Amino acid sequence: MDTNHVRTYGIGELLELARERAVPVVRGIGDGVLTARTPCAEYDVKALVNHLFQVIVQFQRLAVKEAADFGEPADVVSAGPDWRERLAREAERLVAAWSAPGAEQGTTGGMGMPARLVGSMALLDLTVHVWDLTRATGQDDPGADEAVVAELAGAVDELAPTARKMGVFGEPVPEAEGASAFERLLARTGRNPAWEQSGV
Repeated sequence: MDTNHVRTYGIGELLELARERAVPVVRGIGDGVLTARTPCAEYDVKALVNHLFQVIVQFQRLAVKEAADFGEPADVVSAGPDWRERLAREAERLVAAWSAPGAEQGTTGGMGMPARLVGSMALLDLTVHVWDLTRATGQDDPGADEAVVAELAGAVDELAPTARKMGVFGEPVPEAEGASAFERLLARTGRNPAWEQSGV
């Protein structure tokens, strides 16, 4: 047996792993915590859900090499009580879009970035923002699959300089001794893995 062989996952497969962890968290968000603060200082829970919904929908368009619109996100949460299931359905569509043949090939988006890296950006949001939501709403940390963290570690290396200039990532947080690979990833995006919600 070749113990050196490392399996290469498609972005669609990795998004499915992230989706399986994300959907229960979204379904677990109660109406009473929508105004709670989150580790993303500019978002409360409701605003972060609306942002995540926008990401999930617009990255479906990027998977098929269409233009995406990242202007002001729609207020999906206020549109009706079924927003949790709507987000779950759109997350399934995101997985399908990036699992389609050719989705990872070539370039996509206004900046003409490699398609796989763009898919990794969707994976990053689906993984890290879901962690934000668990912390903000007092849910158990869903963690992240090893393959997802490995993919995101490379993507963050590539994206970090521009993301910090644009204010998408904060400055790296010092990593605690014995931190897990996922905690180190969070720290590199400017998050404090020990962040706790007061009063939840």
